[in-house]
Amino acid sequence: MPIFGITASSNQFAKLGDFSQIATTTVGVSGVANIEFTSIPQTYTHLQIRGITRVATSANSFRMQLNSDTGSNYTRHYIFGNGSSVTASASTSQSSLTVGDTSITANIFSAFIIDILDYTNTNKNKVVRSLNGVDFNGSGSASMYTGVWLNTAAINSIKLFSNGSETIQQYSSFALYGIKG
Repeated sequence: MPIFGITASSNQFAKLGDFSQIATTTVGVSGVANIEFTSIPQTYTHLQIRGITRVATSANSFRMQLNSDTGSNYTRHYIFGNGSSVTASASTSQSSLTVGDTSITANIFSAFIIDILDYTNTNKNKVVRSLNGVDFNGSGSASMYTGVWLNTAAINSIKLFSNGSETIQQYSSFALYGIKG
């Protein structure tokens, strides 16, 4: 006999076979300026990027551009908490989406999960959301970012980079997944 609620809600969540790994990359010893996923297949409903990252200097955010669009076509929002305070903000007419926080402390990496919804739907602008966190052995922060790329084109490439010209450090790792509908 099924447990009440389990059967009724089972179709609302992704099943184990619904995630397909498209690409992964781990940064080498020299670091890199950005990570790019290109030639993204158009056979899924949504995309998800999972990553851990650290940058070389004082950047405090991780950014994303879609389809090489560097114009002021992005709107972003965030809420950030560190255990003692919370901040929130929004901005329009941006040249990228903010999708994460970064850590500049040696050997401390921030983690994030980014969802890109309906990335092939050419009838709507593209929505992105991300959850992030970093722990400094008892202190740290958690944040959520949301954003919109004001373009209806299907997404075929994603560029991730730090705020400014900071290098993404060795052992930073990124994985792109396709999610079936």
